[in-house]
Amino acid sequence: MTVSDEERRLLGLWAADCAERVLPLFEAAAPDDTRPREAIEVLRSFTQTGRRTARLRSVSWAAHKAARDVEDPAATAAARAACYAAGAPYIHALATPHQARHIHGPALYAALAREFAAGDDPAVGDGEVHWAIGHASPAVRALTRQLPACEPGRSRLAELRHRLDAALRL
Repeated sequence: MTVSDEERRLLGLWAADCAERVLPLFEAAAPDDTRPREAIEVLRSFTQTGRRTARLRSVSWAAHKAARDVEDPAATAAARAACYAAGAPYIHALATPHQARHIHGPALYAALAREFAAGDDPAVGDGEVHWAIGHASPAVRALTRQLPACEPGRSRLAELRHRLDAALRL
């Protein structure tokens, strides 16, 4: 598998767009916690410069911690979307299911955030996945095709991941 700097940059743009859509859900639950917003802002800076920095990695971990610190499930999922988004540029040239999480995570957790905020309405999560598929660049699709296909699973997250993965391969 190969991953170019330009592919990482384009993946970062898509990941930031996915996570940013649900950021208000986190900020409504934790208005004084800026960690997920900072993660997306630093990711946007990466998409302009193409340079992965220690700050990008640290804001990703900070957003992960913010997800653990908030009590609301929609806010937790929104912070995880930001965490995965900021971590997306760290995809490695290894064709493993773990690397697929770097690609899928921002869209999946954005879908879960929307779904939780809508009272566990799966149609809302499906709609968010549909949005993410429609906004994925050819680079995101090409990266997905280099990885092993996601198997269907029993959990809602696994179901969404399988649907997203299959559609990005088209």
